[in-house]
Amino acid sequence: MLVQLGSMGVLVAVLAFCVVWVSSDTNKYRKLVWVTLFLTFDLIMFGAFTRLTDSGLGCPDWPGCYGHSNPLLAHAHISAAQEAMPFGPVSVKKAWIEMIHRYFAMGVGVLIIALMAISWMRWLKSRKQPMQRQVKFTPWFPTLLFFCVCLQGAFGAWTVTQKLQPVIVTTHLLLGLTLLAMMAWLAARQSDHAPVAASAAGLVKPAMVALLLLVIQIALGGWVSTNYAALACTDFPLCHGALVPQMDFANGFTLWRHLGMTADGDFLTFQALTAIHWTHRSFAFVVIAFIVWLAWKALRTAGLQNTGRWLLIVIGLQLFTGLSTIYFNWPLAIAVVHNGGAAALLVLLVMLNYKARLVPGRHAVSAAASHSAIVESLNQHP
Repeated sequence: MLVQLGSMGVLVAVLAFCVVWVSSDTNKYRKLVWVTLFLTFDLIMFGAFTRLTDSGLGCPDWPGCYGHSNPLLAHAHISAAQEAMPFGPVSVKKAWIEMIHRYFAMGVGVLIIALMAISWMRWLKSRKQPMQRQVKFTPWFPTLLFFCVCLQGAFGAWTVTQKLQPVIVTTHLLLGLTLLAMMAWLAARQSDHAPVAASAAGLVKPAMVALLLLVIQIALGGWVSTNYAALACTDFPLCHGALVPQMDFANGFTLWRHLGMTADGDFLTFQALTAIHWTHRSFAFVVIAFIVWLAWKALRTAGLQNTGRWLLIVIGLQLFTGLSTIYFNWPLAIAVVHNGGAAALLVLLVMLNYKARLVPGRHAVSAAASHSAIVESLNQHP
């Protein structure tokens, strides 16, 4: 079974390698990084789809499906479970959604292993080119990515074996987004960027604050999703007709408990779900206001205008999809797009942090290195 599952992951990776191979980009490593970033983003979107369709237990074991590598071989077990619980978590459709998500995750894992192997090989081959070795092919970051994807896989297994315990599912989501942010950083490091104005240095701290605020908001959103609290408030801007409704923060934000239960084993109250939803909704306005201000500052900074423009577009999309989930009673497509918007904001803020913090310095180092090389050449050939 493990060999068959691994083969599915390799197949996904081979398709990505084919895209890189036929690409006109001469820097195949850089292209592979960007393709892996794109697939990691897609994986997060599909993970949201898996969670929102309640397919997380479509196959209640791990890594296979009732001990098999695909739902076709496990059809008898799935049919028996569905017959015993017609409205339960197991069905043929949910099993396929869950297993496709796992195949996809394995493929991304194979690509990250390839990135790590290539970076180590190039690092060892570039001993005679110290500057190239330092900037482009440092293997430590791809190696850290490998350990991160292994940890993510472990939490994926615990998500199933612990029966969708909210803290584990939320941690699984946050680790997936951490992986996405790391891939975005690696992609930024491999790419060439337009010169950035010196005034970008003033955005270093605000960009970090914006990233921190977004991570908190994503964690709150994950907590809403994993506790199925999206419809705890169905009106806006009020919640149950009040600006501050009756809420139970103590049970709502108790981390270590089973799904739908309090830490004491009682059923989670509606007031607890309201507290979860209301906190995410209220904090969203803080995040939106700060990111809009940061995007406006980026629009006025040479080299950051494009990133600032996209930040405004995506934050507007997030506001629209967030409100739409309330007004239109949580439609699946909009809810998935809302998750994707959060991931896109994360990538954009990582890129902004990279450009504001590292790109000006890297250009300065490169210029100094080029000047030193010219001087040394002149000294050797007067």
